Amino acid sequence: MKSLYNLENNSVAKKKSHILSKLIRIISIALALCLIAFVIFFFVYKHNQNKVTIKSIKNAWSTYDYQKVYELSKAFLDENPYNNTAITYYSYACFYLSQAQTDTLQAQTYLDECINNLRIALYSSNDKLTPQLQYMLGSAYFYKNTITTHYYADLAVKYLLLAQKNGYESNDIAEYLGLSYASLGMTMESISAFTEALLVRESDTLLLSIAEQYYKAEEYEAAEQYLFRIIKNSKNEEIVLKSQILLGNIYIDNGEYDEALKEFDNVLKKNENSADAHYGIGVIYEMQGNIVKARAEWRTALKIQVNHPGALQKMSNN
Repeated sequence: MKSLYNLENNSVAKKKSHILSKLIRIISIALALCLIAFVIFFFVYKHNQNKVTIKSIKNAWSTYDYQKVYELSKAFLDENPYNNTAITYYSYACFYLSQAQTDTLQAQTYLDECINNLRIALYSSNDKLTPQLQYMLGSAYFYKNTITTHYYADLAVKYLLLAQKNGYESNDIAEYLGLSYASLGMTMESISAFTEALLVRESDTLLLSIAEQYYKAEEYEAAEQYLFRIIKNSKNEEIVLKSQILLGNIYIDNGEYDEALKEFDNVLKKNENSADAHYGIGVIYEMQGNIVKARAEWRTALKIQVNHPGALQKMSNN
């Protein structure tokens, strides 16, 4: 009887031990699976946290953080090189970063990146975005034309006109076109664009630009009217001095030497180191037959500005 009892107890103990062992294995497997799941979740979460999205680029854009837009969109394009949205944001960021540079070479680097990516974006852009991309490309070429020794004004005109034709509106297009036409020597087109720009926003710089183009077209009376407005109303002394120099040159071309001398003397009263004023006075003396005084004025101009083109030419010819 005792033997049968012990046998039953041993059987129950073995069964309990087997159940406990199985339970421990199940718990161990469950813990291992939980640990694996946690590790996977952690790395996926970290990856998603570090992953650049279009939304993150747009968020940076909305705060005008162009450096961050530049970095995020560049990282996004490393994995998605043909995403038009990212290319567009990247090129726009390059454009605005170029405007913030004091180093011309760095500005040119950003503009080159901007132009290259805008041209890529144009290939796959939708019809609604295309005019804006054309405007940005024209603007990029316009600014590139101002900081390099090569000419990009023709490309600025091309894309700005395309943007206008396709319905894009911006207050600065006419002025950009005027300056680009002037750079190309297209005087009448420049005057027309500048005149259109005046309807949007009048500025002393714009008035002077129009006067300079009329002067090149030898329409002196029209040029004078704009110069008189500047000299009378402008508070920008540098613009006023440039206007007086140009007005003096017009008087020389018209043979009004006394009036020209007054303008140059007025300039020298404000800035005795104006090479252009001394050069102009030298031309007046030359026209009056006094080559000795003329050369003295040109020498003074060259002391102030060693590479003054007019004075250099006069000294080599007289």
